[in-house]
Amino acid sequence: MKKLILIRHGKSSWELNVRDHDRVLLERGINDAHLIGNHLKNSFKNPDQIWSSTAARALQTATIVSEYIDYNLDSFQLKRELYTFDSYELIDHIKTCSNEINTLMIFSHNHGLTDSANILGSQYFDNIPTTGVVIIEFNTDSWSQIKKGQTIAYLFPKNLR
Repeated sequence: MKKLILIRHGKSSWELNVRDHDRVLLERGINDAHLIGNHLKNSFKNPDQIWSSTAARALQTATIVSEYIDYNLDSFQLKRELYTFDSYELIDHIKTCSNEINTLMIFSHNHGLTDSANILGSQYFDNIPTTGVVIIEFNTDSWSQIKKGQTIAYLFPKNLR
């Protein structure tokens, strides 16, 4: 059994004159990351592995959430491949995960994240909001073999406020 935790980065600013990759979280994004992290701490088993996009907003979100879930940052991985907006690229990269990992948490970007959740999960989402979480279980022991799984939970900050 494999479990995938997809998390969209927190709310970021378009107002700063920086590259898209360098955009940072707004105060709301920071607050929502704390809210989600605190909820995950009390509700779910910690992941075996965390991967984050190298974009500043995704890394900030991952750092905040990981503080709450008591994750050993020695095995935290930054992955440029997760700085994608394409679901097929995202899914292809997920399928490269080591089979020793049973629960994988990923911090990435839309539209690839929402589309991936819809392709892989059993529940449809029009849009996963910033700092939104979707958790999908797969009845397989091999990440390379994941197909349609069961959406077992989702968390959106507006539902936790």
